[in-house]
Amino acid sequence: MRYAIISDIHGNLEALKKALDYIEKIEVDHIVCLGDVVGYGPNPNECVELVRIKCLFTVKGNHDAASVDLMETFHMNKLAREAAIWTHERLTPQAKDFLINLPLKTSIKNATLVHASPHRPENWDYILTGFDAEPVFSHFETPVCFIGHSHRPVEFTNNSTNQAAGDKRIINVGSVGQPRDKNPKLSFGIFNTESLDYENIRLAYDVEKTAEKIYTEGLPSELAERLVYGL
Repeated sequence: MRYAIISDIHGNLEALKKALDYIEKIEVDHIVCLGDVVGYGPNPNECVELVRIKCLFTVKGNHDAASVDLMETFHMNKLAREAAIWTHERLTPQAKDFLINLPLKTSIKNATLVHASPHRPENWDYILTGFDAEPVFSHFETPVCFIGHSHRPVEFTNNSTNQAAGDKRIINVGSVGQPRDKNPKLSFGIFNTESLDYENIRLAYDVEKTAEKIYTEGLPSELAERLVYGL
């Protein structure tokens, strides 16, 4: 089967619609989401509804958790905290119910799905380097573990010189709604559960429209500015 794997939408409706339109054209079997459907962006309810309808599975991200329980904002930076409070005040009861009941981790054939890390997923640890990834490989049994959280598409393997069957990979699919690798194009992936082939997809979307909504809604202006530069 072919799965589209999306993550870190962050209330960016323009980016999510662009990704879903592309996915529909290439005819995958299912779509799954690695969390952070909301937070930062101006259209949380619309994004929750689209993900609820379109995705076979969705796991919980830290911004999903914080937007329904403000105690979860304790360790967030100022921008993230302000956005979480803004989102919390605007989420519908139905959207909150969807987010609060999301699992922290799930799986499909040959792949583990989690927002941050398969090891203690509730801690929201970042896997940014090979050094970060090394101790995590023992915490999932599938050939591949898909993550988001850092908003940066990258792949780690437990044997960088040998891609033979039995090696494990940790693949970050990047962010649909707030890329942070200095590339403003949205990012997600296509995974074949039989061949284990993976393709990262980058697409341009109407960044200016999302940015204008952020200004209009009174969210911090930095959240609009970073979209333009992919930061």
